[in-house]
Amino acid sequence: MAAPPALETERLAQRYARLARESPGRRGVDPALRGLDILLATVVLIATAPAILLISFGILASSGLPILYRGERVGRGGRVFRMLKFRTLKPDAEVRLGPHLGSELVRRTREEVTEFGAWLRATQLDEIPQFWNVLCGQMSIVGPRPIRPRFFEELAAQLPAYWQRLVVRPGLTGFAQVRRGYETSMGEKLAHDLEWIADRSVRLYLRTVVATGWRVAGQSLRGLFRSRE
Repeated sequence: MAAPPALETERLAQRYARLARESPGRRGVDPALRGLDILLATVVLIATAPAILLISFGILASSGLPILYRGERVGRGGRVFRMLKFRTLKPDAEVRLGPHLGSELVRRTREEVTEFGAWLRATQLDEIPQFWNVLCGQMSIVGPRPIRPRFFEELAAQLPAYWQRLVVRPGLTGFAQVRRGYETSMGEKLAHDLEWIADRSVRLYLRTVVATGWRVAGQSLRGLFRSRE
């Protein structure tokens, strides 16, 4: 059966974005989760204000401008936004890394990391600016990790259920990161993301936040010890 004319010319990412917007999965718990996002993001940004100033100076002194990395990511309903992080890579690294994905991207990214950026990554402090994305409503603290538009289109073609990630806001952390780490296969990550989307609740949100806190604290301590060696 031929596809409707609207879908013949519709780009894949646009089609999945439309499906996400039309999905009946908007749940009554989402306003409560948004309230927690606003509360926690506000507290974190206020508490880390001195660290934000020190980190900004450190980046400026060690590798110059820009201080922030702004990367396009696909958000809820397919809306593209600019995700913020402290810059940890050499200038223009995004251009060189653009064509790569998966393990090759991980390997090449390691080669682009600055000395100060390596410390920021090891301590997870480079993620602090994403709390501003949370406060602005572009991200949640818990949800599927945001992905670049081009990679979303490729993965949506390979994994038919991938569009369902667009039903919720992308997150600072999620089930996949807490349970399996950042180098898990895309198929496994999707399974964890879909579990969160189906079962999301205040209880699961808080459990994931606490588990992430323990994970980040452990990684930060290891990062600090490595930096002193």
